[in-house]
Amino acid sequence: MSHPTPTQAPAAAPLPSILPLWQLLFCGAFVVTLSMGIRHGFGLWLQPICMERGWSRESYSFALAIQNLMWGAAGPLVGWWADRKGATSPLWLGALLYAAGLWGMASSTSLTLFTLSTGVLIGCAQACSTYAVIYGVIGRHVSAQQRSWAMGITAAAGSFGQFLMVPLSSTLIAGVGWQAALWALAGTALLIVPLAWGLRADRPTPPPAVSASQPDRATAIDPHGPNSALGALREALTHPSYQLLTAGYFVCGFQLAFIGVHLPSYLKDHALAPTVATTALALIGLFNIFGTYGIGWLGQRWSKPYLLSAIYALRAVAMLAFIATPPTALSVSLFAAAMGVLWLSTVPPTNAIVAQMLGVRHLSMLGAVVFLSHQLGSFCGVWLAGHLYDLTGSYQVVWWIAIALGVTAAVLNLPVREHQPPKGRLGATPA
Repeated sequence: MSHPTPTQAPAAAPLPSILPLWQLLFCGAFVVTLSMGIRHGFGLWLQPICMERGWSRESYSFALAIQNLMWGAAGPLVGWWADRKGATSPLWLGALLYAAGLWGMASSTSLTLFTLSTGVLIGCAQACSTYAVIYGVIGRHVSAQQRSWAMGITAAAGSFGQFLMVPLSSTLIAGVGWQAALWALAGTALLIVPLAWGLRADRPTPPPAVSASQPDRATAIDPHGPNSALGALREALTHPSYQLLTAGYFVCGFQLAFIGVHLPSYLKDHALAPTVATTALALIGLFNIFGTYGIGWLGQRWSKPYLLSAIYALRAVAMLAFIATPPTALSVSLFAAAMGVLWLSTVPPTNAIVAQMLGVRHLSMLGAVVFLSHQLGSFCGVWLAGHLYDLTGSYQVVWWIAIALGVTAAVLNLPVREHQPPKGRLGATPA
């Protein structure tokens, strides 16, 4: 019996009938709102914890650097798990680890325990409860025509979480103290459990081949393509565009981690009121709602690599303008609004490019590998900023490093080809 060719195969059955789009976006968006919203406020705890425990900024920064590193390192394994079994179980584990880590962050009196809870536990929790897992579900259940848009909505939810949770964290710290504030957030993290239950219908199965005229290679399995996670990873790591995308994402992690954790202390060093820092972080979250949604929408119409290049270049310009003069409440607000538009707007096009080039069967894992580079950058951005501050008494050198890296990432993303599958078993013909 002859086997049907890709041109004869029927179109892939739509999975939204199994997991409705509204339910996917509602549950996925609120998971990201909670997970990302909590982590974006960690910079507010730097000075209270260091002052009470007698620790240096580098010590606190190192724990958060470990957090970012663990998030990235655990991501590919969690992504492989989610690709095989669905999103619900990883999300449940993430909720429990998040709560335990926040409790330990509040209770630890030694740097070792603080690093284990704040760094290892919360880092693993974030790997289980953020973009890699949720974007895998989106990739499996949303068509290519809507995928960048859906990813943009989810990224915008992470921004809304920052806008919502940072002022809440600041209010809790001022009202009940930094320790009780962390205990309250530990309880909040457990809300991920019922939201994950709403995604229980996500049961990944290899989709059938689609028509050769279908532009969405990401919803098909090439009969000559890799059938294993290891094979998919091997092909991805030899793909030039995947390599460039991964290298550029390092810069994103460096910039966001440095600014997110150290901006409050940088502003306090310049004698600005604590409310200025809280307002700045909230504005970043507010404007990033529009930035991530807008970039997700533009990604359906414009070249996603060019959008990424523009984002990195504009970040460099915004940071250069910000450090050109001593900060004021107005300049901080303007900087926060500009960076907010660009903050997580790299996430939708990056993951959409991975899906377009390499398919969605292993999207959680392959997206997590790219994100590992992001988190290596986050480790460097958080720790190096604290280290250089303790050495020099200033963040100035780190600002210049972040600006130079932004220019580098803008250049690296220009040659990325989003429609070019890897050579070899997947062939060299663009999708």
